[in-house]
Amino acid sequence: MTYILAIDQGTTSTRAILFDAGMQVAGTAQQEFTQHYPQAGWVEHDPEEIWETTVAVCRKVMADLDASAADIAGIGITNQRETTVVWDRSTGKAIHNAIVWQDRRTAAICDELRAAGHEEMVTDRTGLLLDPYFSGTKVKWILDTVDGARQKAEAGELLFGTVDSFLIWRLTGGASHATDATNAARTLMYDIRKGRWSRTISDLLDVPQQMLPEVKDSAADFGTTDPEILGGAIPILGVAGDQQAATIGQACFQPGMMKSTYGTGCFALLNTGDAPVESKNRMLTTIAYQLDGKPTYALEGSIFIAGAAVQWLRDGLGIIEQAAQSGELALRADPGQDVILVPAFTGLGAPYWKPDCQGAVFGLTRNSGPAEFARAALQSVAYQTRDLWEAMRADWGGETNVTLRVDGGMSASDWTMQSLSDLLGAAVDRPVMQETTALGAAWLAGMRAGIYPDQAGFAATWKLDRQFTPMMQPEAREAAYARWQRAVQAVIGV
Repeated sequence: MTYILAIDQGTTSTRAILFDAGMQVAGTAQQEFTQHYPQAGWVEHDPEEIWETTVAVCRKVMADLDASAADIAGIGITNQRETTVVWDRSTGKAIHNAIVWQDRRTAAICDELRAAGHEEMVTDRTGLLLDPYFSGTKVKWILDTVDGARQKAEAGELLFGTVDSFLIWRLTGGASHATDATNAARTLMYDIRKGRWSRTISDLLDVPQQMLPEVKDSAADFGTTDPEILGGAIPILGVAGDQQAATIGQACFQPGMMKSTYGTGCFALLNTGDAPVESKNRMLTTIAYQLDGKPTYALEGSIFIAGAAVQWLRDGLGIIEQAAQSGELALRADPGQDVILVPAFTGLGAPYWKPDCQGAVFGLTRNSGPAEFARAALQSVAYQTRDLWEAMRADWGGETNVTLRVDGGMSASDWTMQSLSDLLGAAVDRPVMQETTALGAAWLAGMRAGIYPDQAGFAATWKLDRQFTPMMQPEAREAAYARWQRAVQAVIGV
């Protein structure tokens, strides 16, 4: 048996999935790891725990299937993006906890850069906005804060990477310091038009360029694993940030195709083809994937709170015991109530980009209870997706009859997906294969290894599980969306 090993290093857990030669899931292993919140708005991970869980789940899934390194044709890595690690070149040890993409500690740095007039240049080169979300200001913070870090960095003793780079470095025993174009495009330091690191921006952030990894295609030779780690040398052949990997896994290879992943946050990508589209609606311009040296671009909208709103129902309010209960509870909500939750728990992402906003609930009555809160939490995801949908279609200016392909944990909820279709006024397609993120990474590696088909062949394997179509009347849809927009503006105005 020939397998591809996909490493899916996410925000709350690490998974390893073995895909067989037919691109089907043969086995899975998963481990959660600790979330650290040192201060309000700060989120960190221990890089050693990320590494340990990665090795553990890889070994476990191999043991479960009695698979040896010789049975694995290649490894594909997909990862939480923007999360920042700085480590010592000689020891491989991080000099500070990883600063997670959700972390807001560098908001003041972003404000200073914006006030100094740098945002237009940064956006033109990177497609991104000056926001704490991205890696560049996180690296600057580490170098400015950790004793002796800047001197070591300037002496070439420290390396920076997103989580994929850190894992590649560790897996190859320090032989490879590399990333792919999709992850590089999220650092705030990569020129997505010229396909290289921007010295102007790295100098602006005081980040020495010798810290930065080599940027490769998403399907490329990233090095070979140290035989002692997984029992043999295995080539690492595919890498993509998690949202781009999901775009690939959904086979969104044609311009105008769009996918939305519903995990902790929600991330929608619209394939715009071989030319970057400059957003006029505060969407991000990014790289969807890069093959054979040619980038394919996308517009992206990022919502920080999606599944996390359901976790809030469970852990914060205690009104459900399991996330799956939220849809059942929402069904029992009073249709005469219009409770709206604006889940700005970590600020508002696209298209607002208001990092200092806080969440709020509107429309409460004496009869509002758990069912109404559950419905409001799930609908908040649909409303936020509508915000992205409208902004992307305005930027794209192409076909307006777009079908949305969905994945991620929340996509399993029929109630939520129907609500999404209703509030978008568009079809929502859920695939049979729910492991789209890991599948995207696996396909990159398997295609590079020569055991998986090309783009067209892979796209032909995509299968529909269910299509959700709008059942809400247009007048009701627009009235509901107008209520949402008023609620958001009230939150922004506080």
